[in-house]
Amino acid sequence: MVTDATTTTETAAQVQPPLPPDGNSNPIIVGLDIGTTKIAAIAGRKNEFGKLEILGFGKAPSNGVQHGMVLNIDQTIKAIEQALENCYKSNPNLRISEVYVGIAGHHIKSLQTRGDIVRQNNEEEISQKEIDQLVSDQYKTYIPAGDQIIDVIPQEFTVDNFQNIPNPIGYSGVKVGANFHIITGDRNAIRNINRSVEKSRLVVKDLVLQPLASSAAVMCEHDLEAGVAIVDIGGGTTDLAVFYEGILKHTAVIPFGGENITNDIKVGLGVLRTQAEQMKVQFGSALADEAKANAYITIPGIRGMAPKEISVKNLANIIQARMSEIMDFVSYHLKQVGLDNRMLNGGIILTGGGAQLKHLIQLTEYVTGLNARIGFPNEHLAAGHIEELAKPMYSTCIGLILKGYNVYENSLNQLDVSQPAALPAAPEPVRVEQDGTVVMTHPPRGRKTLRDFMNSIKHGLVHLFNEDEDKTFQ
Repeated sequence: MVTDATTTTETAAQVQPPLPPDGNSNPIIVGLDIGTTKIAAIAGRKNEFGKLEILGFGKAPSNGVQHGMVLNIDQTIKAIEQALENCYKSNPNLRISEVYVGIAGHHIKSLQTRGDIVRQNNEEEISQKEIDQLVSDQYKTYIPAGDQIIDVIPQEFTVDNFQNIPNPIGYSGVKVGANFHIITGDRNAIRNINRSVEKSRLVVKDLVLQPLASSAAVMCEHDLEAGVAIVDIGGGTTDLAVFYEGILKHTAVIPFGGENITNDIKVGLGVLRTQAEQMKVQFGSALADEAKANAYITIPGIRGMAPKEISVKNLANIIQARMSEIMDFVSYHLKQVGLDNRMLNGGIILTGGGAQLKHLIQLTEYVTGLNARIGFPNEHLAAGHIEELAKPMYSTCIGLILKGYNVYENSLNQLDVSQPAALPAAPEPVRVEQDGTVVMTHPPRGRKTLRDFMNSIKHGLVHLFNEDEDKTFQ
């Protein structure tokens, strides 16, 4: 049912069903979310309005993944194949050969660095080559053995004494520098994801960090400008991405998620894992004060034992303890980058499967002191989509498709070389007179867009984890 990946030569996720009557020639792009509790595959194509039409959707329980990391490759392969089979059932004409895959896990870490270069020819304007050199130098940053730098994201640039410059190309000066956000990951953990997908007879078109994919799905231009923290509560981990003044300021992976809450309920109340999960979903609350004190859940006894009476209040106390711990981690990370104390006007956007817990917004606001809301990926979906896909638990998968389209559209723009693109002119510094002295102040800042953020997510990440294996098996 799955086509041979080696025969695929087209661009994007590509053996397509027949074109619909509207003649939409956009490629079908497939996102594959390998999570701790579920594996989801979603195939989508943009319509003429730039919205995603969902052409296929399938999911399966995930057994070989813990805390976002693939531990059992065989079980993960079976789950991927089951998700694909369910995707084909939703659209028999669909054939999938290439996928965009999300990566997460508590092995993903981030750090801040600073880099500067003294220019050799300071009479010329700053060029892209010099910026590339500045970024390239950051790949020499020391990191622990076994880890690899996944991405280097420039933040604010400086040119001589001018600071907070979004794009220094076209400026002139003696020294150019920048603050950088560096993301690292365990090489073997990421290779295990790669192996699992490839042994499922699929080609990994690219790997995308899950917190960045989720952010793309639930953010809009206003969120990027106002400043937000995206908190993606998954099964095994909680992913955090913080944006301020249009810049990705911080990412983190908190090693707790919905599975930890389920396990706490199982141990704390002495019930089976399936019963704990069902109670969490149906009766769980993140705020014990909102739970009814006189409400009880009856759990059938095991092998003839008497039924158990579980207090809804006790259930909520267990959930609140773990969710408060997760939100304490979020507050800690925000303080680390100096963005607590209401600096983020957009507040916190909660997404992922864990965001569906009752009263989570109130708990988040209480612990962090910031406004909170649920982030749904439906803003990017065309009308008439499958209702289930508007849930926060599919934000990562929708974001993977959006990143795939970003790469596809950029490749189209690069092919259009009929008119060479001119470098943007640097904005003129503002002249201000103080006591008869002319002072040059910082030029006005450029406004960052959602497309700028999508472009900043590294493309070609999968190649970092292929080279050595290719040499080994040749």
